[in-house]
Formats: sequence, C-alpha cells, structure tokens
Amino acid sequence: MDHKSTTKRHSKTVFLNSVDNTKYIELVHSGEDYFVRLKEIIDKSEKEIHLQTYIFENDETGNSIAACLKEAAKRKVKVYVLLDAYGSAALPNSFVEDLIQHGVLLRFFSPLFSLNNFYIGRRMHHKIVVADEKVALIGGINIADKYHGTVASEPWLDYAVQLNCPAASNLQKLCSDYFFKKGSFKKIPPVLHSAGSALVGILQNDWLHRKTEVCDAYTNALIHAEKEIVIVGSYFLPGSIMAKALKKACKKGIKTTVILAGISDVPLVRRATEHLYSSFLIHHMRIYEWNKSVVHGKATVVDNKWSTIGSFNLNSLSCYGSIEMNVEIHSEEFAENLKADFEKVISQCNEVTSDTLSHRAGIFKVLANWVSYQMVRTAMLFLTFLPHLRFLKNYRI
Repeated sequence: MDHKSTTKRHSKTVFLNSVDNTKYIELVHSGEDYFVRLKEIIDKSEKEIHLQTYIFENDETGNSIAACLKEAAKRKVKVYVLLDAYGSAALPNSFVEDLIQHGVLLRFFSPLFSLNNFYIGRRMHHKIVVADEKVALIGGINIADKYHGTVASEPWLDYAVQLNCPAASNLQKLCSDYFFKKGSFKKIPPVLHSAGSALVGILQNDWLHRKTEVCDAYTNALIHAEKEIVIVGSYFLPGSIMAKALKKACKKGIKTTVILAGISDVPLVRRATEHLYSSFLIHHMRIYEWNKSVVHGKATVVDNKWSTIGSFNLNSLSCYGSIEMNVEIHSEEFAENLKADFEKVISQCNEVTSDTLSHRAGIFKVLANWVSYQMVRTAMLFLTFLPHLRFLKNYRI
C-alpha cells in the first residue's frame, strides 16, 4: 500500500512494505566487525548472493572472502560477483579463473579497453553484499586487508549498514540489474521501506543514467538542516552547490562539523582538501582530522534524525562520474547511535582552527595546496567529462 509523505523532503517518495519490529538496521564498522558479518551472510546464504565492490584484493582478506564465495557456490547457491575493472585491476588472472572454475559468476564492470570506447571517468563504486533478498551490507568498505586491519595497522576508518528488512530485496534487484546490464534511464522516485520504527531507502547515483538520488538527498538534507550537520568525508572536495549549502548552514547558526583525513592514501587530494579549510573555517565550520589510519568513510547525520552511509564521496567524481549507492535512514535512534560514534572519533582527532592552520601554513605549503587543488579539480573535470560525452551521444551500457 502506498502512503503519501507528510514532509516536504519526501513529497515525491513512495512508501512501501511495512514490517514488524523484529526487522532492524545496524551500524557496522570497518575491521573485524564488517568482515565477520560478511562471512556470516555468505555462509548462511541459501539461494542467491550478489557481491559488488570497487576493490577486491588478492591478500589475506580477499582470499578468505573468496573461499567463502566458493563454498557457497559449492552448496549450489547462485553467486554473482561484479568488480570494477579499474579498482580491481590488480587481481591476477589465476585468482579470477579459480573463482569461475568453482562456480562463481563473475564479471568486471566496464573494462578500460573496449571496441567502442576508452574512458576512465565512470566507475562502478558500489560496496554491497546482499543474500536471498533478506539481508544486506551496504557502505564504503572494500575487500582488502587495509579495511580489515592487521596486527601492525588499524583498519581504515569506514562504515557500513546491515539491513534485515525489505530494503534488502530492493537492493538485490538493483544489484541484479547492474550485473545483467539491465540499467534504465527511467527516473523512479526512491522507495522508503519500513524497518520497525525506522524508514530505510536505497539511493543511487549514476549521472549517465539520469540517477542523482544520493546527490539530491544530500543537498536537500543540507538545505533543510535546522540544528546540526556532522560529516565523515573521505576525498572531501564538495562542488559549488554543496559547498554553498554547507556555508549557508553555518551562516544560519547550524552547528556543522566535518571529520577528514589527517593522512590519506591519495596525498594530492588531501592537500587539495586542506586548501579549502580557510574558506570553511571563516564560516565557523568545525574541522577535525583523524590521524590513526586513512579516512575512507562516507557518512552523515543531520539533525539527529536523518543519516546516510554508502560509497558516495562529497566531490564531483561521485556526483557526475562514478556509479554510487547509499542507504538513507530516517530514525532518531540510528542517528543518535551514529552521532555517538562520530563523537568517539572526534575525541581521538586533532581539531583544525584558524590558529593551528596559520602555524602550519607556510608560503610553500599554501602554494602546494593551491596547486594540488587546481590539479585535482582539473582531473575530476576531465574524468567526469568523458561520461558526459557518452551521455550526449545517447550511449548506453
């Protein structure tokens, strides 16, 4: 049964599938928490599994997940694995062939070289596993040791959500469409599924296919924020629309906090982000840097009632280039839980203020950050321009 929304934000959103309170959603952290759950979902699957990820590495973590997938296929579970051809390019052929020989149905999204084109802007950036239309993990965590952590190093800071609700069925349908290349240009309003007292929606972002749900949800949440915005952002380079929304929120007195990378796997992007610090600090945004590991999380809480976690970074590459998927959660209980986790992270961060920034910002560093920003912005424009050309030519995968 469809229900009309009672809020402006969801005037075009469809509500479906009421469920009882035994259905739930859970916040998941990178490290052991995520990978124990991932193995359990695969091991308990009975009919069908979809695993879609940007990076799948041939390391201890990758091999352990591969072993679970092969065991599932041995049990006659249909196992579908979709990997990005660029992100998982380092996988040896022997690794891929071994999975296929054991019954895993595997394909790479958009090989870099094809007969029709060459482009590197549009990537499949999902990090999802869903089994039997009943349970799913969706977030920003890839399959690799750096997300699991080792004896010598902490896992990268990242998040996911475990869904045991009708949204898992919706997610499996979307994953199947991507695996079997059934993408559609139809713009369908997002569906919000009941999960106990919460509402859960799966948001897509695929500009080439006219899907901008994650970007739109973020923009709407920022514009309509009333009290507080907290963001964990990797590769944080918001475009003009989101940057203006964040600054406007600050001007309205909305407490706005971002948790960013103190160290990064892409130092050039970190320098580019640091170039933006001054413009945000002027508007009284609070900036914290995490230095215990790489920040890879993509998570936000607004007004302690709306949350989103997924693969979407606040930059133009996620907005216009890559294929992204997030979960949005309308729940005060979940938002408070996520916010409490952010506060624990903040307690271990270093705050960046105008004073601390001036002490470390010598003329050469300021210049290096400016050059980095120009280089990264130019690169993102180029990477997102190539899919735009394809769109204009009505090219479809």
